[in-house]
Amino acid sequence: MGTLGLLGFGSNGWGALLLVATLMTLAVTATALAIGAVLGTIIASTKLSGNMLLVTLGNIYTTVFRGVPELLIIYLIYFGGSAAVTSVGQWLGYEGFLGLPSFAAGALAVGIISGAYQAEVYRGAFLAISKGELEAASAIGMPRALRLRRVIIPQVLRFAIPGLGNVWQLSLKDSALISVTGLAELMRTSQVAAGSTRQYFLFFIAGGLLYLLLTSLSDRIFNTAERRANRSMPASAMGQA
Repeated sequence: MGTLGLLGFGSNGWGALLLVATLMTLAVTATALAIGAVLGTIIASTKLSGNMLLVTLGNIYTTVFRGVPELLIIYLIYFGGSAAVTSVGQWLGYEGFLGLPSFAAGALAVGIISGAYQAEVYRGAFLAISKGELEAASAIGMPRALRLRRVIIPQVLRFAIPGLGNVWQLSLKDSALISVTGLAELMRTSQVAAGSTRQYFLFFIAGGLLYLLLTSLSDRIFNTAERRANRSMPASAMGQA
């Protein structure tokens, strides 16, 4: 079978499976980014709190999960989580092994890693806000919740967009490591296709091109979001940025 046939959408082609795998990669990356956003917000808050204990805990989190290899974290979450679930099942009277779902384990692992990077992005974005704006909001008696909603969050998101784009790209590539759990994402499907057809070069190149397509489209989306966010800001704020 020729190259077009192997990559096509016919009965013997792998095109449909590669397309589904690409969507799976996007799904696990988006889920991981959402998990990381929650964790990153919490960790950034602790590091900005001024409380020595909370600052130390935040520093430990970002140091550990940015310093430990991503694959090791995925192994720990997947196999450690499966062992924990199995122990709970045995305690409830269930016999046998209970594995943690590959999607959940992979998204959680990449999300934890993403959270460490997003924490630094949000912390840096908050520190980039003009102190004068925060002081002005306090001076006019703006309540804390309103100040957070009207001043802090919009500014943090605007300054964080470039960094979040980098974190997204990092998570997108980290998702390839989830293939070790058996999840049929893009890397895993490329491996299976290559092994089944013995066309290793063809399918690994095809997988690489699909990853490149995803990262290129992501760049465009984040660049567009950054331009629109900056365009909505007053000229004085743009000058300060």
